Amino acid sequence: MSSVGKSTNIFWQECSIGKLERQKLLKQKGCVVWITGLSGSGKSTLACTLNRELYSRGNLSYILDGDNVRHGLNKDLCFKPEDRVENIRRIGEVSKLFADSGLICIASLISPYRKDRDDCRALLPEGNFIEVFMNMPLEVCESRDSKGLYKLARAGKIKGFTGIDDPYEPPLNCEIEIQQIDGLCPTPSSMAGQVVSYLDEKGFLQE
Repeated sequence: MSSVGKSTNIFWQECSIGKLERQKLLKQKGCVVWITGLSGSGKSTLACTLNRELYSRGNLSYILDGDNVRHGLNKDLCFKPEDRVENIRRIGEVSKLFADSGLICIASLISPYRKDRDDCRALLPEGNFIEVFMNMPLEVCESRDSKGLYKLARAGKIKGFTGIDDPYEPPLNCEIEIQQIDGLCPTPSSMAGQVVSYLDEKGFLQE
């Protein structure tokens, strides 16, 4: 019996089927691929392409997209600093559950603050959190602006927008960094291939 956060008198319920059994059933190992970067850096494009590539190989994955999660689980949160922290905390906990189920969880969200990402990493066993940094220049991200958010931020209609009037703290020791080569952005399939190669090399794509 223990107390956790605001909950008291709670017990951890053990079951006979655990992570190892689920991984054996799925013939893969659960992990979290955490894709971080500025808005417009290509996070969602990579997430969807990676998801499709893993599916084609017979591996089961699930995407936790930052905007999609705010339609349900995190719809009570806004973009003030404390809500951003809580947003990442919740997604980190859900990612942990997906990984424990044996899935390859693809979390795709700006997650601008280094401490929040590091806290999510700390939830998982060593090596099971793969941080992918979409290291694209601000001018490239802003030139895409498919959602029109940079334009609104520049006009002062959105406050606290990452990269404009709120900071983005890049990873210091990410597992994978994706950036331009000779001034050109890599193709979606090339980016996904880089992540798949890493997962394959580390043994996540087989039990």
